[in-house]
Amino acid sequence: MHHFKFTLLLFFVSVINFPFAEAQINVIPSPASVDMMHGSFNMDKSTSIVLVDDILKLNQKEIEQFNLWMQLQYGIKLNQVNNLKATANTIQILSETTESEKYELNIQGDKIKIKASGEGLKNAFETLKQLMHVNKKDEQFLIPSCFITDSAQFKWRGMHLDVSRHFFEKQYIKKYIDYISMYKMNVFHWHLTDDQGWRIEIKKYPKLTEVGAWRKGSMIGHYTAHQFDTLNYGGFYTQEDIKEIVAYAKLRHVTIVPEIEMPGHSLAALASYPQFACTSATFEVEKKWGVFNDVFCTKPETFAFMEDVLTEIIVLFPGEYIHVGGDECPKERWKNCSNCQNLIKKEGLKDEHELQSYFIQRIEKFLNKNNKKLIGWDEILEGGLAQNAAVMSWRGIDGGIAAAKQHHYVVMTPGTHCYFDHYQGNPFMEPLAIGGFNPLEKVYTYNPIPSALNESESKYILGAQANVWTEYIRTFKDVEYFALPRMAALAEAIWTPPESKNITRFLINIQSHFGYLDLYKTNYSRSIYNINYTIKKDSLNGALHLNLSNVLFENNAAFLGDTIVLINDEKLISNNNESILLNKSFSGSAQFRRKSAFLGKATPIEFHYNRATGKEISFKNLPSEYYNKGNLTDGQKAHFPRINNEWLAWSGQNMEASINLKDTLLLESINIGFLKNEQDWIYLPSDVEIFISLDNLTFVKLDLKPNISEHKGKHIYQFEIGKLNAQYINIKATCAAKIEASKPGAGENAWLFVDEIEVE
Repeated sequence: MHHFKFTLLLFFVSVINFPFAEAQINVIPSPASVDMMHGSFNMDKSTSIVLVDDILKLNQKEIEQFNLWMQLQYGIKLNQVNNLKATANTIQILSETTESEKYELNIQGDKIKIKASGEGLKNAFETLKQLMHVNKKDEQFLIPSCFITDSAQFKWRGMHLDVSRHFFEKQYIKKYIDYISMYKMNVFHWHLTDDQGWRIEIKKYPKLTEVGAWRKGSMIGHYTAHQFDTLNYGGFYTQEDIKEIVAYAKLRHVTIVPEIEMPGHSLAALASYPQFACTSATFEVEKKWGVFNDVFCTKPETFAFMEDVLTEIIVLFPGEYIHVGGDECPKERWKNCSNCQNLIKKEGLKDEHELQSYFIQRIEKFLNKNNKKLIGWDEILEGGLAQNAAVMSWRGIDGGIAAAKQHHYVVMTPGTHCYFDHYQGNPFMEPLAIGGFNPLEKVYTYNPIPSALNESESKYILGAQANVWTEYIRTFKDVEYFALPRMAALAEAIWTPPESKNITRFLINIQSHFGYLDLYKTNYSRSIYNINYTIKKDSLNGALHLNLSNVLFENNAAFLGDTIVLINDEKLISNNNESILLNKSFSGSAQFRRKSAFLGKATPIEFHYNRATGKEISFKNLPSEYYNKGNLTDGQKAHFPRINNEWLAWSGQNMEASINLKDTLLLESINIGFLKNEQDWIYLPSDVEIFISLDNLTFVKLDLKPNISEHKGKHIYQFEIGKLNAQYINIKATCAAKIEASKPGAGENAWLFVDEIEVE
């Protein structure tokens, strides 16, 4: 196999079609309406805040928070005056009591007028902060003159954070709330309990934190590796911590929705108080990620326990909703529990799904009696939805549609757009994640209103939120990296009216906004600068071409002079051709360059040329719809554990592939890559057979046994042919039988994952 290395510089030029003045209003989320005017307001140390109509009494906390921010960031404290005649170099605040979140911001040459109250005033200040930072020069802020009218598109604009898998001290929770407030979001969904840790003090049940807040180890690496450390890990928030954080959020007009998981995801609680389980077993706080069979039993003492816990929760959190989880609750223990089966008979329930609905409905009645509303993940629909419950739709949008059609309120949070624990760039350039792919531009396109709902049903969609699950997010710096800047994209998606959204403008604004995040020493992702590449086949001659791209170029948002650079051996070669013919193996990397600065990370590129590369391949059984984007003869190797699109996979079916080499060739060897990962039901083939032919009519089976080697988690099957002529190759890889009883996924179909087929 021959290799060569080369370098290439590709130039892209783009014209930004926004007036210069408008480009300065790079506020995120973009305001609903902006009218530009001539001139600018110069804010400095002598600027005063003028309070009109007894505003101080109504908005003292908002004004104090803005002034505190000015002091912390810039060392400037604005004077407050009540003199209506003091109009020059002033910020004038007038009361507004209509829409609570609405504000008007009128920036003139000699003064700024803000018309808002409470949360609206806070939102106006958030806009002003961003305008100030972008236009800061020395100790002056040249803010362009404009008139902004702004209000929220959706009522619920939230961010979730899981502190059970990994715990974050209260100063980091406050910083997370700062980010939420910065983007005019208003809900912090705090996931406080799960199998891997109970994180909130409950005074009546001290073992919940004495025992349940600590585990004897954690998974390291990807789940598929099934490896653990032995470090004692944990932490929890005292009730005083909770009160402090709730008060902090309230000042910033952020409501905290606590989540106390039930009836599943309860091993941390059962390790503390095993009497609330269905069995007499003892439990440990779980150190593995996943879903587990041991859940809360539905006996009377469990409900008494849950009500005691919720009684303390209700006092701590003043918001209207309490989240009870309700997701991923296996029914195995309930099926074999006399208490649960007796309750099913007593209440006339059909099955264990209706028993889960009974559980949730009983908890909801308790919450309603205490002036709280219940919200849960979309599994609470199963067996019948509780009377007044709201639903978070995470398994796609169907749960949200079903709930809205039943006239229940819904928060949309589908994994496709709203799971920020998924990769946001090329997985091999990103920190290890659970999987999935959810880039910045995809988040921006999200619309929480499903097309399946009519106008009246759509009114039940409260809004949307993003979820940050932390199995693979160990530090708060990691939280920042996964959440930002995607949080900004979602904020604009659910704040700004659809007619005012523009992906090109957003991608320009977010780059300027990175400097604002630097002000907060934020560890945000710069993955929008990363280079994507594809190998495409020419439909006329079958030749393969390398195509490089970037989301900025694709959306016409690149600045003049931006380039994509293909680098190797520290050399750059200029070429205006956007498509590179591939006819030999090579390795290199591509990176984004603005003027002389490289931005983002270098994308590694490898191409493995062989006799099958670019040749026609067909399958008797089509691969699974979930793993069908790859091509086994495109010169691209698949990866593990960060599974990319190069894998093709079959569930319970054989792979039978036919390759046409186009010419009769002397064959020496055939290599095929397979994946083995029994934790995820992926098995090596039980047999691999090779057939060759000169005419595509008569095939000869080769009596060969493969040499099997393992490389980076993959198993390479190498068949030494010994110099035989052929033009057509058929390969049959037999999928393993159904998974045996002792293995994960027992009784289910095994999966067969196949990598590149190489012919030499």
